[in-house]
Amino acid sequence: MLPEPAPLFQTKAEFAYDEVRRRVLSGELAPGSVINQGPLAREIGISTTPLREALKRLKAEGLVELGAHRDARVAELRAEEARDLVEVRRALDPVAVDLAARRRTADDVREMREAAEGLRALTADPGPDELAVHRRFHAALYRASHNALLVEALDGLWDKTDRYRRHALEVERDEEARARKDREHAALLELVIAGDGEAAAAVMREHVDTSLTAHAAWRLSKRP
Repeated sequence: MLPEPAPLFQTKAEFAYDEVRRRVLSGELAPGSVINQGPLAREIGISTTPLREALKRLKAEGLVELGAHRDARVAELRAEEARDLVEVRRALDPVAVDLAARRRTADDVREMREAAEGLRALTADPGPDELAVHRRFHAALYRASHNALLVEALDGLWDKTDRYRRHALEVERDEEARARKDREHAALLELVIAGDGEAAAAVMREHVDTSLTAHAAWRLSKRP
């Protein structure tokens, strides 16, 4: 499938960055895989110069590794990074829903309810639509906090966790585990709407502690 054309006014380096980042986060470019810059540049429809600029940005984000001879590969998944993501989200996500419970507006409530429609715990090998619904719901909760810095931080963390979600889902969750996630999502929605920030924060901590990223951290730590 060919990438979408670059939006008007987007530079070739920005277009390359968006496209390669999408492929890395979606697993299309697998962790540890070599990035063949010539073929990839031709496939995207650019030269290797803007592609290398994009790879430098992705290296700064920890998604790509660059060698001394312009070798490039997708960064491996690491147990330490998965653990770090869980620890930071365990600190920030509860704050977001606590604030959301105190600051949500009628528009926020409508957005959260709409985002919750069709939300189900992720299945093995989730498609883009499944991931988008999942993210939309959490993003609606975050935005209801009306704390722009917090929303920006959590949005960045969400990007990094997608690769670890996919890794965790290589082992199918049982029905009870998935049902528990559905209950947690429903509880988060109702508690935030009801204005019970303390209870919402407690549910969110449990939600993060038993998340796919937490499971990925455990799986990776057991890897030889």
